[in-house]
Amino acid sequence: MPELPEVETVCRGLAPHLTGRRIETIQCFRANLRYALPDMSVLHGRSCERVARRGKYLQFFFDDLLLVWHLGMTGKFHVIPSQVPLTTHEHVRFMLSGNELLSYRDARRFGYAGLMSSDGWESHPWFAKLGPEPLGDAFDGERLSSFCRGRKGPIKPLLMNAHVVVGVGNIYACEALFRAGIHPERAAGRISGARLGLLVDVVRDVLEEAIASGGSTISDFASVDGSPGYFSHAFEVYGREGKACTVCKSNIRRKVQAGRSTFYCPHCQH
Repeated sequence: MPELPEVETVCRGLAPHLTGRRIETIQCFRANLRYALPDMSVLHGRSCERVARRGKYLQFFFDDLLLVWHLGMTGKFHVIPSQVPLTTHEHVRFMLSGNELLSYRDARRFGYAGLMSSDGWESHPWFAKLGPEPLGDAFDGERLSSFCRGRKGPIKPLLMNAHVVVGVGNIYACEALFRAGIHPERAAGRISGARLGLLVDVVRDVLEEAIASGGSTISDFASVDGSPGYFSHAFEVYGREGKACTVCKSNIRRKVQAGRSTFYCPHCQH
């Protein structure tokens, strides 16, 4: 599933193509993805004012309306010439002014979309309980410490909890905990405030580096222009079970936490 850096990469790729552009028509070739698609005909003739991201949601602002899109596991947006024939797994087409179209493809159809008022969207159920953005000032060592205090559960699932901070998915939680030297199974309440402050800084560094690399392509993620993400070449633990740690040469291990594979170095992380 695309994580924050991948969604941010898509957001930045879409912004120059959509900002200020008029949506001529929208064609939906099926009625539903994960859920029923909204009636997007209300956007015909409207211009997109800006493209943004909140957590793993893409946001397309149209005056008083907001179109929200979640990519699910395999959702992709591509801007292509209007004469390109319909392709496999292509479910929605946005015909843009200027003889281009925005294509949405989704092989597994786990993506979903919704229309809502652009005024007060923060209170919508999809957004109301989300924590702060990890790259913003609201996410700091004090906030993370407040959630960790007294908790006997492991730090990694807490770091991936969207109520604590949004968008830190499995890949980047593994990488950040390795860089911070914190074992993923360590009880959250037994980590010092200083180490949690370091973890916050490292999370930011990892995410910013991943965004600069266009995200991570594990199976089929691609940006708007079709290019893969290159941060996967910089993984130090994720997907490297049995390989030598880049720091101490111990073998990287894998275990399952909360249904997700966790990769870590047993020597460098404690």
